[in-house]
Amino acid sequence: MTGLLTLSNGTAFKGHWYGKASAIQGEIVFFTGMTGYEEVLTDPSYKDQIIVFSFPLIGQYGIQSLYAQSDVIQVAGIIVSGLYEGPLPDGAISLAEFASSHEVPIFSDVDTRTLIQHVRDSGTMQSQLIHDSSSELEWQAIKTHFFSPIEETEEIQTIGCGSIHIGLIDFHYKSSILKELLKLDCKVTIVPYATPTEKLDSLELDGLLFSNGPGDPAALQQLLPIYRDWAERYPSLGICLGHQVLASAFGAKTTKLVYGHRGANHPVMNMQTKRVSMSSQNHSYVVENDSLTTIPFSVLYKNVNDDSIEGLIHDTLPITTVQFHPEAAPGPTDHLELFQQFLAVIHQQEGAKLYA
Repeated sequence: MTGLLTLSNGTAFKGHWYGKASAIQGEIVFFTGMTGYEEVLTDPSYKDQIIVFSFPLIGQYGIQSLYAQSDVIQVAGIIVSGLYEGPLPDGAISLAEFASSHEVPIFSDVDTRTLIQHVRDSGTMQSQLIHDSSSELEWQAIKTHFFSPIEETEEIQTIGCGSIHIGLIDFHYKSSILKELLKLDCKVTIVPYATPTEKLDSLELDGLLFSNGPGDPAALQQLLPIYRDWAERYPSLGICLGHQVLASAFGAKTTKLVYGHRGANHPVMNMQTKRVSMSSQNHSYVVENDSLTTIPFSVLYKNVNDDSIEGLIHDTLPITTVQFHPEAAPGPTDHLELFQQFLAVIHQQEGAKLYA
């Protein structure tokens, strides 16, 4: 079966279609890692995007549920140069079977090198994937907001029984973040992002981890004063969207990158130690450097490639944020120490509860 990919700038690509005939629209983005497609496809930060994999062959080791970052495929469509259809390790299912079970199309035999160059030159844009037998779509406005501040609070869930009690503020977290906290003997309570402060305080937490999530942090504007209050009273760590939210809560501004950072090989520099290390990233928005002049944060990490902000540390409060993923999944584990440092800060509070 064949289909057509059309970019909003008018460029079109033909390819082979795997899965149910359909027509979809989404923001087109690309991932530069050689491996890790299992984690990428199930990462909530990719919600409703059409993902292009730069590595020329995808699917070689199949899909195993152990590496899933959520229960479903989060992307709207998958574009690859070559789709592997050979033998797989025991217990794995094929990428084509996995995508079909979630009704997500795979578009293969595409010149992904040229496609990615178009995205780099023109910036992230809307795109449409249309099966030959499907009707054309009318172009819709870009979707960047995935949160409603008035959404009913979901059920609070506690996992583990460790000695340190962490509240995982859930903006659609990756399961690898939860797993890393559990490995470090934490008791973790998953707290929906719109939970009332009174309920949060009743949980008797030792610290807060503001999770990753999809889309524009401006969608959470109405809740920023609440998040600032929480962070001022609990040791806090922000990851990805959580980094942007905490910075915004204290008065920083965010802006959208031309084509984002998505890959497992982004070099970042620790501005205190001058150490450069590799990081795993997936984001479109960044904190504006100029907006930091009037808020009590210092830059902790910067991106070596484009000098964008990759991490912040509060001048007086126990608050640290990072734009990248210290738990990787996929990617290098150069920054796992950030979790240990976060827990060490909590220990330094001499076990005192900071909730009112």
